[in-house]
Amino acid sequence: MHDDLISRAETWLAEDPDPETREELAKLISAGDTAELAARFAGTLQFGTAGLRGELGAGPMRMNRGVVIRAAAGLAAYLKKNGTPHGGTDAGLVVIGYDARHKSADFARDTAAVMTGAGLRAAVLPRPLPTPVLAFAIRHLGAVAGVEVTASHNPPRDNGYKVYLGDGSQIVPPADAGIAAEIDAIASLHDVPRPESGWEILDDAVLDAYLARTDAVLAAGSPRTARTVYTAMHGVGRDVLVAAFARAGFPEPVLVAEQAEPDPDFPTVAFPNPEEPGAMDLAFARARATDPDLVIANDPDADRCAVAVRDGGDWRMLRGDEVGALLAAHLVRRGATGTFAESIVSSSLLGRIADKAGLPYEETLTGFKWIARVDGLRYGYEEALGYCVDPEGVRDKDGITAALLITELASVLKEQGRTLLDLLDDLAVEHGLHATDQLSVRVEDLSVISDAMRRLREQPPTELAGLAITRAEDLTLGTEGLPPTDGLRYTLDGARVIVRPSGTEPKLKCYLEVVVPVADHAGLPAAHTRATELLTAVKRDLSAAAGI
Repeated sequence: MHDDLISRAETWLAEDPDPETREELAKLISAGDTAELAARFAGTLQFGTAGLRGELGAGPMRMNRGVVIRAAAGLAAYLKKNGTPHGGTDAGLVVIGYDARHKSADFARDTAAVMTGAGLRAAVLPRPLPTPVLAFAIRHLGAVAGVEVTASHNPPRDNGYKVYLGDGSQIVPPADAGIAAEIDAIASLHDVPRPESGWEILDDAVLDAYLARTDAVLAAGSPRTARTVYTAMHGVGRDVLVAAFARAGFPEPVLVAEQAEPDPDFPTVAFPNPEEPGAMDLAFARARATDPDLVIANDPDADRCAVAVRDGGDWRMLRGDEVGALLAAHLVRRGATGTFAESIVSSSLLGRIADKAGLPYEETLTGFKWIARVDGLRYGYEEALGYCVDPEGVRDKDGITAALLITELASVLKEQGRTLLDLLDDLAVEHGLHATDQLSVRVEDLSVISDAMRRLREQPPTELAGLAITRAEDLTLGTEGLPPTDGLRYTLDGARVIVRPSGTEPKLKCYLEVVVPVADHAGLPAAHTRATELLTAVKRDLSAAAGI
């Protein structure tokens, strides 16, 4: 076992094109660190519908140039066999974007070299740019596929590899399995041609086209008066968002200077995710000093958008479900037509808004790879701060255009002497107070997640918070409208719970929703109190049932 492990590590070392990871691996081999080597050679990072994502480092279980070159070669082989059925008008073109994380530029360049060596044409975005710009560029240029090198809001030591096909949306089965099979078929990196040149570095024309497309997001002649504080969370969103706001005629956002520049170490936050505790502290401090109408944050690759508002004497971040409902209500009032869609873990309020407006509505599995594929999609959102407000432009979540649309809504309300919270109150009176929360457990040992899922399957709860479970569904079996996925859904009398492992992080996620009827505005305080009590009790009882 020991000799086999060392042999596999030495074989990997001989092929590794990166001096940094070569040195790292050589030290582990020299030190005989079998525990660490075993962790890195326990298998390979699995290519799935999220592409690849993992910690940077040497070995097949880490993100590194060797893993990326294999992924790119597998994708190239898949495209040469199956490319054109997936959309795109230029069967030879693959567009590549990247964020400002450690190694992102290297991974993008390696991908371009592999595509070129495989006889395809590669075009790389001119610099680190938001993921939505890459998603836009695929459709704009008619490419057969696109790659975005990003780990979104993961910790600094992570990176990832997200694949889109020619329709401009992320891969779904069976494409993921087809690409994975081609990756597995690569015997050696020495078999993968990687020329030193031959790919195109795009100029700013594609970014200019993306910004021009943002005009379609806003209503002609709408108010543009809301003032914002903005944080890029050490990512790549600042320049594009500021340019989009200037183009729209909004007041220039006040920047959170400490987080405005791209920095792969994310020095001011524990996790560069606006949802994580403390991540918005600097933005709130800036808001207290400047008194804007709202605070906007992007995650590091700017495909998510967080919104915060003044609530009483201080600032609070709106939940993704609250922003999702606000944007939906705004689009309905603007006369939007087409299908409204969301993932199963998002609030059921969207369905009620769509139904009242006479609009089609669909639920999908978690992830924009599913939401983006809904026929006739006009608007889609997911509770994890992801919003698709212009599917004809970007068939994915887009934190830039979502920021434009929520700022337009805040401007409309400001002209009426109202706020986003006032509109949320109106929606609660009209449709019932839909209150959501999440029980999220980050683990070091992934067996904690599988144990919790097994416990819930073997000993399912019959009630939570005193509410009887009227329906329990194991989503691995699929449902009438959904393909199979690893998750559990409980329907209660006035509540709903979904439990699932995260697809991108070592987390078990439990999504909770309670719906409390509200007769009028005077009843809102009591309804909020009741909702908070119920959510707290559901969270407590679910934790006990899952053993977490």
